[in-house]
Amino acid sequence: MKTVFKSNKEIILSHTLTYFNFLNCSLAALIISTGQIKNMLFMGIVICNAAIGIIQELKVKKLINSISIVHQTTVKKIAAGGILSIPINKISVEDRILLENGDQIAADGIIEKARGLEVNESLLTGESKPVIKKRGDSVYSGSFIVAGEGQCRITHIKEDSYAAKLLIKAKTKRRATSEMQTVIKKIIKYVSFFIIPIGIILYFVQRISDGVDYATAVIGTTAGIIGMIPEGLVLLTSVSFTLGVGRLARKRALVQEMEAIEALARINVLCCDKTGTITTGNQEVIKTIPLAPFTSEKIEAIMRAMTYAYSEKNATGKALTACFPPKIKKNIKETLPFSSERKYSGVTFEDWGSFVLGAPDLLISEERRTSILGMCSKYTEKGCRVLLLSCVRSLGKRAAELEEISPYALIVLTDEIREDAKETFQFFEHAGVKIKVISGDNPATVSSIALRAGLKGAGKYIDAGELPEDIDELCQVINHYTVFGRVTPEQKQRIIHAFQKSGNTTGMVGDGVNDVLAIKDADCGIAMAAGSSAAKQSAHIVLMDSDFASMTNIVDEGRTIIANIERVSALYLTKTIYSLILCIMFIILRQSYPFIPVQLSLIGGTAIGIPSFFLTLEKNTKVVSGGFLRHILYISLPCALLIVIGIGLVGIIAPLVGLTEEGVATANLIIGGAISILVVFFVSFPMNRKRVALCILISFLFTAGILFFPDFFGIKETFLGIR
Repeated sequence: MKTVFKSNKEIILSHTLTYFNFLNCSLAALIISTGQIKNMLFMGIVICNAAIGIIQELKVKKLINSISIVHQTTVKKIAAGGILSIPINKISVEDRILLENGDQIAADGIIEKARGLEVNESLLTGESKPVIKKRGDSVYSGSFIVAGEGQCRITHIKEDSYAAKLLIKAKTKRRATSEMQTVIKKIIKYVSFFIIPIGIILYFVQRISDGVDYATAVIGTTAGIIGMIPEGLVLLTSVSFTLGVGRLARKRALVQEMEAIEALARINVLCCDKTGTITTGNQEVIKTIPLAPFTSEKIEAIMRAMTYAYSEKNATGKALTACFPPKIKKNIKETLPFSSERKYSGVTFEDWGSFVLGAPDLLISEERRTSILGMCSKYTEKGCRVLLLSCVRSLGKRAAELEEISPYALIVLTDEIREDAKETFQFFEHAGVKIKVISGDNPATVSSIALRAGLKGAGKYIDAGELPEDIDELCQVINHYTVFGRVTPEQKQRIIHAFQKSGNTTGMVGDGVNDVLAIKDADCGIAMAAGSSAAKQSAHIVLMDSDFASMTNIVDEGRTIIANIERVSALYLTKTIYSLILCIMFIILRQSYPFIPVQLSLIGGTAIGIPSFFLTLEKNTKVVSGGFLRHILYISLPCALLIVIGIGLVGIIAPLVGLTEEGVATANLIIGGAISILVVFFVSFPMNRKRVALCILISFLFTAGILFFPDFFGIKETFLGIR
């Protein structure tokens, strides 16, 4: 399994050795040189922020590691005593590894044995067409088995592997998208660029133009710089994402990329396979229908020989094996394993000829197409799955290559629908998330099952063979259907791309190797822990209980995390905006900065620190859409401008009404604090008892600070300083 966490040392360093921490320490050193130690109060907040970040990340890392160890990806090593299951990181050169359908190849190697082995190398080459592997062929880490089985000898591991060399060349790795982190990084980038030159100019303007002493200029400059630093915003997002990973882990979801939490919260189209989501994944054969002139005994003999020749380990294979126990046959000449692309498997016997088993519409002779498909429809309309056993001249890699097709029997299977499927679909409907079922099975069958499970619009289905190749046309078509049947792995990927191009945030839930391409390209790829290793390695989030119903709690949690960050970010950005504007304004006016650091600590503690702590812990599952920057600027920009205008008016009115320096400082502090608290009121809507109590508490604390500690906060003894 991939991990979202760094080492303990890296975690500590990432929270301590930062640009803003160095800047804060430098400012603290300057304040010490002035002797006004009380203005170093902001360093207490800096230290607390770093400590909270480190403790929380270490705590969550411990939780995630405990889950990852239990569910880490393993490989089957062939040893003298038999087959051993070992972690991927324990693989050594010259080890012999067993390869089975659905496995992701963990290291480069040479094939020593192969039975119908086909490998998808699209994660390395970009070419999604399966590659047939025989003895002596090379296989590469990062590729995965789509059909057959085999054995390979490991030749390269870790940094020596082909995949690792490609990664070094590429230098970048595809990750889940996070609009929020992208915006915050841009804010930090631009603020970091301007903060030092503005601070230097502000200091000299105060010293030269306003004629203040060294200590006053340092204190004013420090206040301006501290106000511009958005470090609380950085801590808020990092800690919230970290805590989110921990909360999701407690809900049995292993987050492999932190950015996936935001993508999960913003999903409005969720694509899923039928198996493991609507159904439990368990199947059983309920009927075998021999087609004249063949008898039940003949069909059973062929099927028992086929299950021996190639025992599929997926749900269908297990159901067939249970119904037709394998019977040893020594006359097997050739095998063709099942793959999602061709949709059938086959075996050639020396004395019986060649047989294929799979989708009826592909393995049927033209003269019997109407009658046999008519028989199939009676069962597919009830939600059953029908396989056709046919005799052919010889095995072909594609249905178009099959000749002399002679249908032998229909085999009817049924799926078990999950008990909680209906409630799960209702949740997503109310949450504004569209569910799209993408399956390799017959669309009518999938549609019937989805309708039984309560999926709204499941009656609108289409065979993927009818979908247009052009991506723009596909974007128009896919919105009209809920169920897509007969979908190949490549088509699943193209459907995901089409939804994304249409402006949707997509999620893909799957468990099989046929879902890998779609999972890796979705905005948030989700795999079942019980699924193939290739699916789990490609996913951003792994459902440890392999239960699709748990997606309701996980989406709720993701939305809570992101919605709360979005609300609280307005508090931090308001301070950054008005501090930046005030610095520029007072540089132009050639006057001292209107705040001192300890005053900003009072505003920050009451109007930002306390509210952000409570609001980020609050349950809030409001639907989150795109436009993070627009949302936070909608509140923060007007309020920041209001503070700037208020302080500007105080500067104009003060000489007219005889307001002293203490009075001006008091008025500026009240304006800055009151409007900052007003921002808390705005982000708290709609109000409830807890939010009303929070607003009353911070208003009381701010007022008490001014009334009972005026000298400490630099406003002397007189209230408003009017004499």
